[in-house]
Amino acid sequence: MAVSGLLIIAFMNYTGAMRVSSELRQLKNLMDQAAAKSTELLTTSLATNATIEAFIQVPAAIGEREYWLQLRNDSSKAWIEGGLGNNPTESGAFRVYLPKETSAMGDFIGGHGALYLSCRLNAGTPAIELSSSSESG
Repeated sequence: MAVSGLLIIAFMNYTGAMRVSSELRQLKNLMDQAAAKSTELLTTSLATNATIEAFIQVPAAIGEREYWLQLRNDSSKAWIEGGLGNNPTESGAFRVYLPKETSAMGDFIGGHGALYLSCRLNAGTPAIELSSSSESG
């Protein structure tokens, strides 16, 4: 009886770990997709001096969990980061870097429309903003 109880607990822990691993992989893939589209918009905006927008269809949840993405920058680099849950934090589970000298801002909480990206030049510096399609307007 004790051995079968231990086996059941071990199997449940293994299943939980596999689920979290799959969710994190899905989050990372979504971030890579958003970073690639951001880089494309930044490049096109620089080449054409135009404001460019894009929508990315994203899942409402990853597995059964909410997720978030946010764009941030400091004086030397810009990045998109994300994590599981519904509350963006100072440092996400993952970070994907964007081209240097980019102003990046905004956040997205899963379950609230498509991911909306808007890119423009601001005094010669490319600026990209992330929001939900339900907030864009």
